[in-house]
Amino acid sequence: MRGIAFDRFGDADVLELRDDLPEPPVGPDTVLVRSRAAGVNPVDMAIRAGYLAGAYPHHFPIVPGWDLAGVVEAVGPAVVDFAPGDEVFGYLRRDDVQWGTAAELVPAPQRCLAHKPSSLSFTEAGAVPLAGLTAYQALTEALAVGEGDRVLVHRAAGGVGFFAVQIAAALGAHVIGTASPRNHAFLQDAGAAEVLDYSAGPISEQLSEPVDAVLDLIGGPALADAPKQVRDVARIASIVDPVVNEMGGRYVFVRPERHDLEELARMADAGQLRVVIAKAFPLAQTAQAQELVAGGHVRGKVVVTL
Repeated sequence: MRGIAFDRFGDADVLELRDDLPEPPVGPDTVLVRSRAAGVNPVDMAIRAGYLAGAYPHHFPIVPGWDLAGVVEAVGPAVVDFAPGDEVFGYLRRDDVQWGTAAELVPAPQRCLAHKPSSLSFTEAGAVPLAGLTAYQALTEALAVGEGDRVLVHRAAGGVGFFAVQIAAALGAHVIGTASPRNHAFLQDAGAAEVLDYSAGPISEQLSEPVDAVLDLIGGPALADAPKQVRDVARIASIVDPVVNEMGGRYVFVRPERHDLEELARMADAGQLRVVIAKAFPLAQTAQAQELVAGGHVRGKVVVTL
């Protein structure tokens, strides 16, 4: 089959477009998906560089990508919730690293998938899973955000942050985002009630009063300032730095979860969650897509299309 793969760790130069990749196996609990779009995330570069080699077994050649939207091609005998022809999306974090989403055919554990929201294109749906689940799980589980909470989202214009602003607003929160001035109107349009300039000094000094919950997507000085931003340090969550646990908050590492994917799909179809595509690249330009994400300061999501 056709796909992007690499057979050694390194920079973007190790990525190759190949036509000779073997078709993946379809195990009992596996859904074989014909990929239409694969979201690009910072973890893709971490895997390519070998930074996660101690956390997961890696098997070369490796196809990159954990975000997927596509059409079911075949299912294993234990699969009961999906059938050939179904449109699906998912966060495909498997127990090993080999069969990623930047290829024509992707073997997906059924626990990692949900039916694609009908209101989103494949390109839009392929951008949602990892970032959307990260935001959703941080807000609903680690921070227990509810009606009337004042929630501060750092780096609100980024991939996770933009979803977090919308999800928190849908949960009934008063959302305060941090971003550069050029993104203030962008975030207000997404549902942020207030937007603060992260370059204008410590956020704790810009707030009129402490907030109920803080979602840290930056780390560093922003996280160090978080205890001064919030009423209760137990309601600080970070997806960047586990040191938040020592502060009394929660470190969030996203996991595949069908229920949460279904909730994201419901929000999208209800008009509560929209997707901004910064740029969509053809499969052959996956290296350029990864380099754009690695450069930071991308507004919205980067996707590879097939």
